[in-house]
Amino acid sequence: MEETDTKTNIYDTSIRLLFLALIIGWCLMILLPFTSIILWGFILGIAFTPLHNRLVKIMGGKPKLASLIIVLACLAIFIAPAWLLMDSLIDNVKELKTRFLAGSLNLPPPPAVSVKTWPVIGEKVYEIWYSASTDLGQTVIKYKSELVGVGSKIAKGLLSVGGGILQLFVALIIAGVLLSIPGTSESTRKVARKLAERRGDEFADIIKITVGNVVKGVLGVAFIQAALVGIGFFLAGIPYPGIWTLLVFLLAVLQIPPLLVVAPVAVYLFSERSTGTAIGWTVYLLLGGFSDNILKPILLGKGAPVPMLVIFLGVIGGFMLSGFIGLFTGAVVMSIGYKLFTAWINTGPTAENPGE
Repeated sequence: MEETDTKTNIYDTSIRLLFLALIIGWCLMILLPFTSIILWGFILGIAFTPLHNRLVKIMGGKPKLASLIIVLACLAIFIAPAWLLMDSLIDNVKELKTRFLAGSLNLPPPPAVSVKTWPVIGEKVYEIWYSASTDLGQTVIKYKSELVGVGSKIAKGLLSVGGGILQLFVALIIAGVLLSIPGTSESTRKVARKLAERRGDEFADIIKITVGNVVKGVLGVAFIQAALVGIGFFLAGIPYPGIWTLLVFLLAVLQIPPLLVVAPVAVYLFSERSTGTAIGWTVYLLLGGFSDNILKPILLGKGAPVPMLVIFLGVIGGFMLSGFIGLFTGAVVMSIGYKLFTAWINTGPTAENPGE
């Protein structure tokens, strides 16, 4: 009789677990298309939690009003300029196309001395640049396949940026809702405690601090860097400043020096402006481009419970593995992995006291 009851319990438990796994898998499949937006919402919610707490205290305990102010402020600070940049970018591309079809698009000849002295690529760049400045149409025909490939990638990049702005808008709404719901932070900690037991609070703090550092140290620095350099492009009268500003922002996010954009612009300035003006704007653009060397060490590792190198490697590797969202997931996973590894190293018998 007991054997029959045992078998019945095993069958019942197996069927329940099967249905539970089915429901969980089904829920994950339904949420899969929204994974990126939901992650963005949680990331922004974590990043804005300290600011939200301060606003709630100032307003006498009104979390919903504080969330609304944060969302509206973010829309004004980030979304509106990003949308204006995209609009300027599209206008620049349309203008380029119109002038090219009309035959009025001309490139200035390259300064032979400065371009030819570039290591490795100097001669090739000078040859292509000179050919484009004398006969742009023939140069386009000659390098048609390469230009088509580059153009398709740029078009996909623009669509991706536009989609990213829309995702950011929705994620801000999700973050605002999460911030306005009492107990969201404690619920997150409860999940962390379930997964890591007594170290759950520690890992929850690691996630919170790491996400905040990455938001400030990667996106914040990239935004400031692109804003400084972009202002210089607009005021210096550089053609198609929206395109160059976007490239600077993307390079900054990828942790690539904006010198790749600033250098050709500096060459253009020296070929089209007076020497004094060109030197002045070049110095400003270089200072703006290298501002990350000052801002990043301050913001990326400030208050971090793990070394800044671990966060930096997580940011770069995460982006290469998972794209834009990997900037955050990579840093968080690397930070948790580092803490787990150090905890494992520091527990158990040591070389000095093998018997303990």
